[in-house]
Amino acid sequence: MTPLSIAVLSLSMSADAFAASIGRGASQRPSVAVAIKGGLVFGVVEAITPLVGWALGLAAASYVAAVDHWIAFLLLSLVGGKMVWEGFQPETDDPERQARRASPWTLVATAVGTSIDAAAVGVSLAFLGSDIVTIALSIGFATFAMTTIGMLIGRAVGHRMGKIVEVLGGLALIALGTSILVEHLDLFA
Repeated sequence: MTPLSIAVLSLSMSADAFAASIGRGASQRPSVAVAIKGGLVFGVVEAITPLVGWALGLAAASYVAAVDHWIAFLLLSLVGGKMVWEGFQPETDDPERQARRASPWTLVATAVGTSIDAAAVGVSLAFLGSDIVTIALSIGFATFAMTTIGMLIGRAVGHRMGKIVEVLGGLALIALGTSILVEHLDLFA
């Protein structure tokens, strides 16, 4: 793969994480340090998943391809549904509720859900004989940068539009999961 194609692939793989991070930033209004930590989680997960997909592609591509879209759909729909539900809840200073929204598990589930497509790309890269390490690092770095920026954008608009952005971010995750499912099931062919 050329450097340009690796860059395009990396940015396209980070687009869904960027969208999810805007909603997360709007709902939690993170500091720069928290946004960077969130970006690191998304970036690391997004860098690992093509490696996993590549390894699985070498071992058993048909099994991964058979379920990756269902996993992405379920994870993204669950996280998106929770964001929509939270978006319709009244603002509260309840520390327990704020802790649940900022849960590391919610962050990891969102990161995994938005990175399932990178695993599928890893499967296809296994058959192309591409330099998977360079590609995975590029995808991870692009996702780190896009997610950090997305969380900070979400934080900036969150003061004015936090609930709306959270609902829209949740709906975007559900739409993304549905899109992945529809594309893989070839429902509109």
